[in-house]
Amino acid sequence: MHSIGSIRRSALAAGLTAAALVLSTLVAAPVRAADPIDDPVTEMPTQSRLGLVLTEYASFPQSFPTPAPTDQRLMRTARINTIMELPDRSGRRAVPDLNGKLYLVEDGVPHVYLDVAATFAPQFFSGRGLGQGFGYVAFHPEFGSNGRFYTIHTEQASATTEVPDYAQSSTLFHGVITEWTASDPAADTFAGSRREILRIGFGGQIHGIQEINFNPTAKRHDSDYGLLYLAVGDGGLGVRNTDPQNLAMPHGKLLRIDPRGSDSANGQYGIPASNPFVGRAGALGEIYAVGFRDPHRFSWDRATGRMYLGHIGEHAVEAIYEVRAGDNFGWSEREGAYVFDKTATNPCDKLLPLPADDASYGYTYPVAAYDHDPAPGWNCTSDVGVAVAGGFVYRGRELPALRGKYVFGDLVDGRVLYTEANKMRRGADLAPIHRLALFDAAGNPVRMQDLSGPGAPGDPNRVDLRFGTDAAGELYILAKANGKVWKVTGTRVFAAGDVGDTRLRRTGGAHNWAPVTPSKWQFTRDEVILAEAGESRPGPRRPFEYAVLTAGPAWSSVEVEARVRLDTPVEITNRDVIIVFGWRSDTEFYYAHLSTDHTIYPHNGIFKVDNADRERIDHQWNGRSRGANPAITDADWHKVRVKHLPATGEIAVYVDGHKDPLMTAKDTTFGSGRVGFGSFDNVGRLRHLTVTGTPA
Repeated sequence: MHSIGSIRRSALAAGLTAAALVLSTLVAAPVRAADPIDDPVTEMPTQSRLGLVLTEYASFPQSFPTPAPTDQRLMRTARINTIMELPDRSGRRAVPDLNGKLYLVEDGVPHVYLDVAATFAPQFFSGRGLGQGFGYVAFHPEFGSNGRFYTIHTEQASATTEVPDYAQSSTLFHGVITEWTASDPAADTFAGSRREILRIGFGGQIHGIQEINFNPTAKRHDSDYGLLYLAVGDGGLGVRNTDPQNLAMPHGKLLRIDPRGSDSANGQYGIPASNPFVGRAGALGEIYAVGFRDPHRFSWDRATGRMYLGHIGEHAVEAIYEVRAGDNFGWSEREGAYVFDKTATNPCDKLLPLPADDASYGYTYPVAAYDHDPAPGWNCTSDVGVAVAGGFVYRGRELPALRGKYVFGDLVDGRVLYTEANKMRRGADLAPIHRLALFDAAGNPVRMQDLSGPGAPGDPNRVDLRFGTDAAGELYILAKANGKVWKVTGTRVFAAGDVGDTRLRRTGGAHNWAPVTPSKWQFTRDEVILAEAGESRPGPRRPFEYAVLTAGPAWSSVEVEARVRLDTPVEITNRDVIIVFGWRSDTEFYYAHLSTDHTIYPHNGIFKVDNADRERIDHQWNGRSRGANPAITDADWHKVRVKHLPATGEIAVYVDGHKDPLMTAKDTTFGSGRVGFGSFDNVGRLRHLTVTGTPA
């Protein structure tokens, strides 16, 4: 490698000389006169009734960062980053572990194919920065015959004499792309040769080279065939500088190179003639798209050939982009579809509206996005614990209900999300995002924390979610937390089980109800009316006022359908109504809480009162500030349906006939009980109550 040192030094010097070069398009200054935007994506992802059945596919051994980290987020069972099938028709799957080993998996059993950490020791470094170590692997589409594959790994700048081809000032670590050639591509362990093809220096400890890959939709004679894409982050420095907009630097860019060419500055790879900036004075020909902070994962839709990229936000916006050659996604002048103010004196006021002449700047904005939804008073300089994990458009055959859906998630809390690929359109409104339910192989509803948390070192609530596919396009889900991989083996509907066929309709009249405070209630043949607001009572925190239906039996599996109306004026922001179920006593029951303002805890939620203060159990609650989207926002009658299946713990709440639930939860504390209606400190009414289920 020392033979190309002089080439590297000259390339580095050229890059530094041209460091002042920025895109020829205008750079928009912050619109300081505008009010900052606190909630850029107002809608939370909505719950889908569709769920994925996850079957454990493989489990990986404990591995450790080098050197030992001080950041507990790096302490995982195995820092596995993806799963992919080798393009040699062998059925073998490859899984890279950031801590250094490349595994091959056959029939669900992993073995070490190549120890990247040992190969590059002692320079190999994985102990600081969430993406450092052996980050990714990409196999050439003709690996079965040529044996070539490519890896990313990181090295501390202070531990190596190698000079990067391109670098930020005060370089702390290098991201290194290596080409490997296996002597026998069919062998179970690697033997062969390697050569370095590109080395990039980063001035920060995060946002290095996140993924490398080949376009799987490109055919042998296509111009994109055999070209390697590299998602290069901004080194964590773009928040303060213009590197992601600087065409003389690879940082904050998506690159595309020809690993078998030789016309690059270092002579180790080629620059495709069709790249959008080839021939532009002072610009790197390797650049395919511009303006990224942390381009975490990208993939191609196998049906349309479109590329989608999950981009981790800085202040608030987690985005999915459709990427085309020459695109500029705006960082760090833009975050999502907002002006990003690097000079803001208040760290919470970073996002501003777009200027009136924004179209003249030529930025490309997300096709789907969600935001961080921090708690009120959150320290805006701290990590809110939200980051997008890019995924795949499902085009497999085993799961018809999933076809055409771009499945992705949040890598921290493990939410698995989707949006319809045909609704992710550039220049249009953001595609709606839906949250998928999850089930284990036995059909029990679960969350990723349930699957990944037990025994996980570091933070057990942090899933470190990743996605992968096989050659048939089937979907896999990974968790670094406990080093497991699950295959999506089926789909099912949440709370789809039968509740039974006993039905109770005639529920009007005071003789059928037992209110907490009878004087506050009125009963007619058709309506149950809470005419006076409730008042706080001694004991655990729970609804102030409710009435329990005494007619009919106590229920086990049950479905409650009713019309509800809030009589409290719309101007009151914390209007609420509750549906009680599983009631056993005044301190033992569940209730579904619906309201106008979902930002005031605990509105819009599913709660349990178990001889203690109410506990929020709905999956939609993010633990900080947000639950499900607003449900009842006026004084009209609304249809509410609550379904409870105690055997599995599934609880689903539906409003106004929507096929997807507003809220879901899982809890098996109360296997039977009565139903009811009430509120905290508001007034309202219920009518047309029907209860269907199985008597306890």
